[in-house]
Amino acid sequence: MTLTRYEIHQARPRLVEFTAQMLDGLPRKDQRAKGELYVRGLLTDGRRKSMQPMAERLGVDHQQFQQFITSSTWDCTQVRRNVATWAVPVVEPVAYAVDDTGLPKDGDASPCVAHQYCGRLGKTTNCQVAVSIQMVTDTASLAVDWRLFCPKSWDDRELDDPAEAEAARRRREKAKLPDEARHREKWRLALDMLDEATGVWGLPKLPVAADCGYGDVTAFRLGLEDRGLDYAVAVSSTLSAHPADAVPTAPPYSGRGRPPVPKYQDKPATLGELALAAGEGACQQVTWRQGTRKSRDNPDAEMRSRFLALPVRPANRDIPRADDGSLPLKTLLAEWPEGADKPTDFWLSNLPADTPPPALVHLAKIRWRVEHDYRELKTGLGLGHFEGRTHAGWNRHATLVCLAQAFCTLLRLDPKAPAPA
Repeated sequence: MTLTRYEIHQARPRLVEFTAQMLDGLPRKDQRAKGELYVRGLLTDGRRKSMQPMAERLGVDHQQFQQFITSSTWDCTQVRRNVATWAVPVVEPVAYAVDDTGLPKDGDASPCVAHQYCGRLGKTTNCQVAVSIQMVTDTASLAVDWRLFCPKSWDDRELDDPAEAEAARRRREKAKLPDEARHREKWRLALDMLDEATGVWGLPKLPVAADCGYGDVTAFRLGLEDRGLDYAVAVSSTLSAHPADAVPTAPPYSGRGRPPVPKYQDKPATLGELALAAGEGACQQVTWRQGTRKSRDNPDAEMRSRFLALPVRPANRDIPRADDGSLPLKTLLAEWPEGADKPTDFWLSNLPADTPPPALVHLAKIRWRVEHDYRELKTGLGLGHFEGRTHAGWNRHATLVCLAQAFCTLLRLDPKAPAPA
């Protein structure tokens, strides 16, 4: 969502009031004024949302943007907290969605840029990768926290070759990476942000949705459970699990040495095999939301498909076992579209076993809002347009992009509310 100059003029009083609220805590009045101006630049219609084009459209000197983003001392974490706290009663989120996005870049000077997989382009290329946490509902969503993924090539502590380590140190110094910005897996960055949101910021503990890049990681799922968070995360069909009725047994004790530990005698199956064994007869039709594509057969544009939900015991050596050797029960959710010869998509969930399938499907599918967010953040609001070369600058730009998205959300939820005088 972007606004024309006339729409910006009409919404300006509300924008000034809103940014003043979100930028509360910035130490100086001129910083808050520049923050509002920068957000206005992000919202104003235009192809590029880097500093110079925005300044030209607004008729100001781009050096004040440069100073505000690159050289100023304001703390972007407080602004993100303000936005997230505001969003809870306004958006009324039902879940947190975890994801990451690639930001293609030319050259190698941008902080944490490397030759790595870019989901936007579907290939490995020169890019930055940012991990995000979104508050989501079916009707609204908002990115509330970010971490810029630091590849190993940017972390001298991860490099054994002295020359490569020295090159990494020089890149870090030039981009002003703080010492704590080290190589850390994306799923760990997601857990860090959930800790910040639900712990430091005091946001509610909501269920978590994520794609299989996170769901396939046993440590990520265990980390969510350790934090008391429910989840329905996408997983690969090849993950292993035992059926719910599998029972570990121990061979007879010979009387010598330690008594044998109970173990599952059969090898685990894959989730795909367990779903096929349950059969199409275990499926039920579920509608999880209203879409936009109406047809003669579906006049209400209902999003619906067939799903089966069955208890399983995911098998991995890192999963803690009970005293009797048993693995904990989780719910496998599999989508089996009409006419398909096997399920096409899989999720694992730790929601209570009696959770109705429509509620389980709704949480599993709510990640669709992330794609909506990324389109708006990257195409409309210029998340990937930042041309600065410092770590702090990128984080401030990303923070103000999220503030701009929050204002768009405010307008969408209450577009006819009168502007303050």
